[in-house]
Amino acid sequence: MTAAPAEAGFDLAGRRVFVAGHGGMVGSALVRRLAREGCEVLTASRARADLVDQSATRALLADMRPDAVFLAAAKVGGILANDTRPAEFLYENLMIEANVIEAAHAAGVAKLMFLGSSCIYPRDAPQPIAEDALLTGPLEPTNEWYAVAKIAGIKLCQAYRRQHGADFISAMPTNLYGTGDNYDPASSHVLPAMVRRVVEAREAGRREITIWGTGAPLREFMHADDLDVRGLVGGGQRDEYDFHGMIFDAPSLSAALREAGFAEVRAWDWRETEHAGMDDYSQAYMPHMDKENGTLVSLNLEGVKR
Repeated sequence: MTAAPAEAGFDLAGRRVFVAGHGGMVGSALVRRLAREGCEVLTASRARADLVDQSATRALLADMRPDAVFLAAAKVGGILANDTRPAEFLYENLMIEANVIEAAHAAGVAKLMFLGSSCIYPRDAPQPIAEDALLTGPLEPTNEWYAVAKIAGIKLCQAYRRQHGADFISAMPTNLYGTGDNYDPASSHVLPAMVRRVVEAREAGRREITIWGTGAPLREFMHADDLDVRGLVGGGQRDEYDFHGMIFDAPSLSAALREAGFAEVRAWDWRETEHAGMDDYSQAYMPHMDKENGTLVSLNLEGVKR
């Protein structure tokens, strides 16, 4: 089925909106935000339809007939999970995005937003990262499997837009955290991992915590509830959406933790631990993305320093 023509703006009010991955941190934040938009929010548990299964996904979208789709479903994890389970991260993410995008097209969905990750950019890309840095150099080795899958999702949206005129676009949020985050020490991302260390240290009466890495990389963080769904789908002018987060380097992070009552924050090099051979996860993820035909959304970090 041919999707509806792309719209200059997409009003969510009165629409049927499917959030794929509603049980995750980002998906649940989108559900909370969409509740204020006057739309009918649709969700589906894995028991109803496993998005890795092509036929189940196609049947689900054909039955739902949503007007719009937020594709937040993904196999996610931190450094250790990505590095030790590469096949899972590549296969499952490829299947989820391919199945949902194709099923949405077949069901005539008017708008689809694919949520990616800033890890799609080369490990050593110039800072701040420009949109045209995509595919210009090697990826971060510890999570390249996840990154390759996300790049494929971006290109798939571009391909459906180019071949079929489908209004399928992508957004690359920065490092997100928030309600429903994963705090597992073996699979969590950087911020929840540090939160867990701080909480456990406080409960144990310790005045010191240790974090992975050398302390050199920069990170930008944004709360998942700060994602602007109207900006994401084009409620305003297309391709002029800005997300702002907080950029932390090791000294400022240490200062923040000292303000919380910790006497010292230590960082060590992976090469000096049992994880020999693993260097810093990346030098920095500070995207500053330009406009590109409605396929990528800008993350403007100018003036955001902390």
